[in-house]
Amino acid sequence: MDPVLADRLQFSFTIMFHYLFPIGTMGMAPFVAWYTWKAAANLDTESARAARFWTKIFSINFAAGVVTGIPMEFQFGTNWAVFSARSGSIVGQPLAMEGIFAFFLESIFLGVLLYGSRGIPSRFGAWSAVFVCIGSWMSGYFIVVTNAWMQHPVGYQVGPGGRLELQNIWAVLASPFAGWQFAHVLVGALVAGGFVVAGIGAYYLLSNRETALGRRFVRDGTLVALAFSVLAVFPTGDRNSADVTRFQPVKLAAMEGLFETTKGAPLAIIGMPDVQAGKLIDPIDVPRILSFLAYGNFDANVDGLRAYPHEIWPPVELTYYAYHVMVGLGTIFLGVTAVAALLLALGRLYASRAVLWLLMLLMPLPYIANEMGWMVSEVGRQPWIVYGLIRTAAASSPTVADGETLFTLIGFTGMYFLLGVLFLYLVLREIGIGPSLDLPREDPALVR
Repeated sequence: MDPVLADRLQFSFTIMFHYLFPIGTMGMAPFVAWYTWKAAANLDTESARAARFWTKIFSINFAAGVVTGIPMEFQFGTNWAVFSARSGSIVGQPLAMEGIFAFFLESIFLGVLLYGSRGIPSRFGAWSAVFVCIGSWMSGYFIVVTNAWMQHPVGYQVGPGGRLELQNIWAVLASPFAGWQFAHVLVGALVAGGFVVAGIGAYYLLSNRETALGRRFVRDGTLVALAFSVLAVFPTGDRNSADVTRFQPVKLAAMEGLFETTKGAPLAIIGMPDVQAGKLIDPIDVPRILSFLAYGNFDANVDGLRAYPHEIWPPVELTYYAYHVMVGLGTIFLGVTAVAALLLALGRLYASRAVLWLLMLLMPLPYIANEMGWMVSEVGRQPWIVYGLIRTAAASSPTVADGETLFTLIGFTGMYFLLGVLFLYLVLREIGIGPSLDLPREDPALVR
């Protein structure tokens, strides 16, 4: 096997598994902060139970994220030594900031939440929950900034031997590619968080237990998932796509399966890309909409893949299908949460078993949508590891053999399987215990 392919397989597996957990922490953090703050402000025992329940679920996600995130740092040096040598002085800055500022902020105040009072949280406990939320979002921002620089390099200069040197850290941190990319990532995580909260609440209502908190979880999760499903489409999805159109037009062509430069380009709803023939098979499309979405003009020209040299095409099929799976799932989320919100307004949601089942069964799908979004971003960037500057094929470690990488990949697969089973066991155990058994039912004035 080509050593570069082995390196890419290992990195894609480990990072996609790892990313499942930051989705959870970024998406559930505001719920932890909201319930904790409400419990402290109103001396509300029920909110305190909700807060401690979601703090435990959050903590399990956080721990799994830490364990699976550590290998990512090492892989830069072991598997991608040329990339690290040429661009490490730049990508290392936001990665170090993530560890020093965001990770420690999040972990320290999470400790306060976990080892604080089992009763009504204090004001300090409430502020700790807010800082946990801020830390988790800051962590996401620094990681996205790193990726945004790889998507659209700024604030650098080329030094001796082709080494990329940091020239302006503020240009990197405020990259024009990073803003909307982070907003879209955060919105996607909040959609996932909303579905998890609503889904677990739906489970409690369907099981006829924890009904008071189950209603709160369904209501809060549904409204959050609906709001951020809308924001995933506009403005964050639209503006992030505009940045792709501006800085990576060949990725846009692959996302849409557009092979020929077209005036008034259609938006492909479905179809099967045939790279050899250079066309979509059996497409269903909406005329002229892609031109409008890309350039704000129904008659604008949109460059197709054949406008670019074939050697800089990304893997078309993978980019195209990942993008359409993401968009399709987002449409489902928007429809389901809109129906659920309507039933909530009519006072019929909690008795609608069909919709409660939908909310519960849909819980894993936002994770898949988030993974597909990152697949579009990373696969669509190929053949570049740093866009326009360093090719992926030239960035790996020349002294690492494919057999070594495959051996460690097998090891990661086994360890991550066990970790995944342990993660699911711990989360399902907490859901089975339920929030009502976590805190004593005492007078709020006493438990404070």
